[in-house]
Amino acid sequence: MACGISCVDKTLNKSFYHLGIKIAKHPGYFIIIPVLLTLLCMTGYQQLKYQIDPEYLFSPIAGEGKTERAVVEQYFKVNYTHRFNVGRITRPGRFGRVIVITKDGDENMIRRAVFQELRTLDNLIQNASSTYDGDTYSYKDNCARWENECFENDILNLDALMDDLEAGQLNLTFPFMFNPVTWDAHLFPVFFGGTKLTEDNYVISVPAIQLVYFVTADNKRQDAKGAEWEETFLRVVGQAEESGLFKHISVSYFASRTLDHELEKNTKTVVPYFSSTFLLMGLFSIITCMMGDAVRSKPFLGLMGNVSAIMATLAAFGLAMYCGIEFIGINLAAPFLMIGIGIDDTFVMLAAWRRTKAKMPVAERMGHMMSEAAVSITITSVTDFISFLIGIISPFRSVRIFCTYSVFAVCFTFMWHITFFAACMAISGYRERKNLHSIFGCRVQPMSVAIKEKRNFLYKAIMAGGIDSADPDNPIDNKDHMLMAFFKDKMSAVINNKWCKIIIILAFASYLAGACYGITQIKEGLERRKLSREDSYSVEFFDREDDYYREFPYRMQVIIAGPLNYSDPLVQQQVENLTSTLEHTSYVTSKRYTESWLRSFLSFLERNNELLNATIDDEQSFIDAVKEHWLFPGNPFSLDVRFNDDETQIIASRFLIQAVNITDTNHEKEMVRDLRKICRDSPLNASIFHPYFVFFDQFELVRPVSLQAMIIGAIIMMIISFTFIPNILCSLWVAFSVISIELGVAGYMALWDVNLDSISMINLIMCIGFSVDFTAHICYTYMSSKKRSPKARVREALHSLGLPIVQGSSSTILGIVALLLAQSYIFLVFFKMVFLVVFFGAMHGLFLLPVLLSLFGPGSCLTWTGRDDGSEDEIDDSLDERKPEKPFSQSYYMQYPTMGINGPYGSKGFLGAPYKAYGVDEKDQGLGTSGEDSSESSSSRSQRRQQLANAAAEEEAATQDPRRRYEEGWRRSSYQNIYGPNASIIAGHVQAQFQAQPDLYGQQVSAAEWRQRLDAHEQQQQQQQRSRQRRSPYENYDLDMQRARRNSHGDTIDIMQGTPNSSVDERLRRPYTSQDRAVLSGGSGDEGSYRQQPGRDSPPTAALPPLGHASSAKRYHRRRSSEDSTRHHQRWPANIEERRARRTQSPAQRQPETAPPPSFAYRSSSHHNLYQPHKSGPKATKQPPTYQYGDYYH
Repeated sequence: MACGISCVDKTLNKSFYHLGIKIAKHPGYFIIIPVLLTLLCMTGYQQLKYQIDPEYLFSPIAGEGKTERAVVEQYFKVNYTHRFNVGRITRPGRFGRVIVITKDGDENMIRRAVFQELRTLDNLIQNASSTYDGDTYSYKDNCARWENECFENDILNLDALMDDLEAGQLNLTFPFMFNPVTWDAHLFPVFFGGTKLTEDNYVISVPAIQLVYFVTADNKRQDAKGAEWEETFLRVVGQAEESGLFKHISVSYFASRTLDHELEKNTKTVVPYFSSTFLLMGLFSIITCMMGDAVRSKPFLGLMGNVSAIMATLAAFGLAMYCGIEFIGINLAAPFLMIGIGIDDTFVMLAAWRRTKAKMPVAERMGHMMSEAAVSITITSVTDFISFLIGIISPFRSVRIFCTYSVFAVCFTFMWHITFFAACMAISGYRERKNLHSIFGCRVQPMSVAIKEKRNFLYKAIMAGGIDSADPDNPIDNKDHMLMAFFKDKMSAVINNKWCKIIIILAFASYLAGACYGITQIKEGLERRKLSREDSYSVEFFDREDDYYREFPYRMQVIIAGPLNYSDPLVQQQVENLTSTLEHTSYVTSKRYTESWLRSFLSFLERNNELLNATIDDEQSFIDAVKEHWLFPGNPFSLDVRFNDDETQIIASRFLIQAVNITDTNHEKEMVRDLRKICRDSPLNASIFHPYFVFFDQFELVRPVSLQAMIIGAIIMMIISFTFIPNILCSLWVAFSVISIELGVAGYMALWDVNLDSISMINLIMCIGFSVDFTAHICYTYMSSKKRSPKARVREALHSLGLPIVQGSSSTILGIVALLLAQSYIFLVFFKMVFLVVFFGAMHGLFLLPVLLSLFGPGSCLTWTGRDDGSEDEIDDSLDERKPEKPFSQSYYMQYPTMGINGPYGSKGFLGAPYKAYGVDEKDQGLGTSGEDSSESSSSRSQRRQQLANAAAEEEAATQDPRRRYEEGWRRSSYQNIYGPNASIIAGHVQAQFQAQPDLYGQQVSAAEWRQRLDAHEQQQQQQQRSRQRRSPYENYDLDMQRARRNSHGDTIDIMQGTPNSSVDERLRRPYTSQDRAVLSGGSGDEGSYRQQPGRDSPPTAALPPLGHASSAKRYHRRRSSEDSTRHHQRWPANIEERRARRTQSPAQRQPETAPPPSFAYRSSSHHNLYQPHKSGPKATKQPPTYQYGDYYH
């Protein structure tokens, strides 16, 4: 079944086994050292570098927008102090904005009462005082200026025209007009929002007006003063709005620091839920790890699992801070995730502990526990580690920082669990070994003893527990877990029902259809409002901006870099073509909103050429004319042309265009992509820029980066799964599940109002690792099952993993439920997406994968043909997996195959994993299992003990009666092999179900097939057999014994009628002569390898039946070694050295280590337990027959 290599699996098992033993011997060191390391790493919190800049965190590191901004700032750096123009800024700077609407029922803002309150608001803002570094200042002291004049909202000067406007004697002409009183040029789209117009572009009503205030930010001190002024602005406007100062207007406000504040608030809102989450997870862990058994219950270990995860996260964060990695608020989601991961590992390790034998020493139990849990907790940690490692290469710093901290946390959680938590388990193991109460610490009685001693109900309900050392397998003390039995009996029955399978498949198809539809509805990009809390003042501002200011949202700059001869008509035509192409797109409004210095200058010259008499035929004359007549200091176009140092050449220029009707983030992405393409296709070195394009770059990158991470993650997860679980089919199912879960998460997150942005990309990358946990373990358990029936495989997988899947998914969801209460989009996205991946992963593991594996996995032909009866029969593949040490070089060379590889790790089964040997009463239940006891049921053990006790009693009675001893040996070796080990002997005949038996190598063969195998070698051994020393057999033993019994076909056979079941019976009735041996040398297979020495005192030989009659009447049965006979007499050397020594000795030199009892010569029950009464005197020279197995004599 295995494909590939299993060295990783074996190495982990061995390494963790030795680690478990060391931890059990010295648990104190493994507790103290992690605690000290945690305290040491926590000192790194002094190096905390808190980062809240939205652009730094959520824009691509090397985005195209940043490249474009670098080009703009190279030629046109903003001067806030003297030459500030709001349409030509390259960074947001320091500013304050208000959007004002009416609240008195009249939507029109063009009213005197409204403008009076607007003036009040403006004065309040401009006169507010701020203090920085002992310097007190107001807005007018620190405002951005144009030609030494503060930037002002000239729209307020319309109050001079308000009487005429209200009387209808004057109309406002959209989009701009000159104020006849103040001579201001009012650009209405900048200030008016949601304007309603007539067909002649006259303003009917204005629902919203915005006011903007910019302060200087040319250096760090100015930027710091501007930040302090923003704090004052937000405080003053907020107090005015909340106090009800305004009767006619409602004010929403925003500043450049608002997003910083919101990110900081997001961090603070989740901190109070840490304690409640830890308490909730601790309570859940305690309850989940408890049992009805007061000794085997592990409530404190559940709590220590939480403590271990918390310590690991604290240490990991401290070390990351020591490394100089910035800390961001999103990192606070990591502890919740790490607690979930840690609790999952806790369940796995506790389940592995419960699968060990309670009779073993604590050190050995710890070794086995660590060995069995090695693959499970390692594959979980490695997949999470790799998924976060993929996120480190993301182009977004927020993703990089979060994934870096998470990588540290995953590694520390893994190390702390295999050291600190494992040491806690060792201490708990010593407590359990002493049968101490799990809570009170006092010694208690097992339940079986408490019942025998008739203890009161309260004692049995609270105090009783553990196992009785005198009867460790008592079923009263070893009850199966109620929920595990539910999954095995009830849930598996539902899933194995064909109609339920159809329903599950249809549900899965509906799930995929919904996911595919959701993918088509994905919106890309992180909207600014989603960085704020739902109760933030900024949310109202963003909503009003979307409602009223989406018609003319962005003033974009087109930069033409590089020296050009603008006097050349070809260059002028190229610039005009580029401008016209941009204006004719659906994203840009008409040319009346375009500000082009070249177009306006050429038009100016054309209108005034006769008056100016200017010549622009050559480059120098063009430069002289444009500097003299057009680029004078008061003209904003002077900011759009950059000359070289000696001002003899134009090395860069720009023009401005106006975006129109951009509705949402997808529209913004399409606009940026199409406009950039137009600039790239132009023969000019042109680029387009807006300060928000730095954020819009995520729209272009988030989809391909997320898709790339998901594909790479799925491939890596398949490789990791194949490395730890080397089965190609299992790896393919894991990859299928990962893709299916990721598809579902991506689709349903869109339907759950989650955009594809840097926050959701973190979760998509993280979900790659989370989606492997349940699916890999359920696939492994199903594929490694030895059951022939798919229904039986499903029962085994659900019995092993049903409860752990529910426990793991519940703990993870409980660990992140606090994020739902934080009222922050960032943490809400974490909750939604982790919930989706955990829920979908659990559904895949509990329902979908068992159905698909039963339909398309091993033994699926039984399902399709309707022959799957759900039997517990196992597939005997021991011949393929365990080759004999040497082939059949001689007749009857029967090498006894080991049922498991014995060693310090117990018996090894599938891929070297610590599975128990065949026939041993404990059974591995797969990866990630959790349960009370996965060993063989207590009732089965009790029945077997009763059988062994009865057999022992019969043997003791048989020692007094040689005939009965012979009969009992025959019955055990023959009838038990025919009818099975559980056949019961009642009234001298067998009552058992006839069942096929596998041979020594795990193949099911008949007697005839076994006979053919042996006869094929017999002729090759004749010469060697004749040269061997021969010894006499047992003879003349109870020749008058007549016993009726049945052969394998049910026929009644009388021993004395010449139709024995085996040649051994024939040898018992008569001595053999040379002629007899010659005749029988080609007959019975048993006789072919039989050696005897002729006896001198042989009694008369009984008449032999005809050879043909004997050959046709004989029934050959396969013999196997009996536990009853080998228990007291070991027929094989204990080690290879003894075997080799025996090869060099003759039969006469070999002396048994322990002489048999004087009355009998013991024989292996695989050769019918033949016994001979002890005789004294001259006739005591008869020797027991010698059997040859290969090169050994016995």
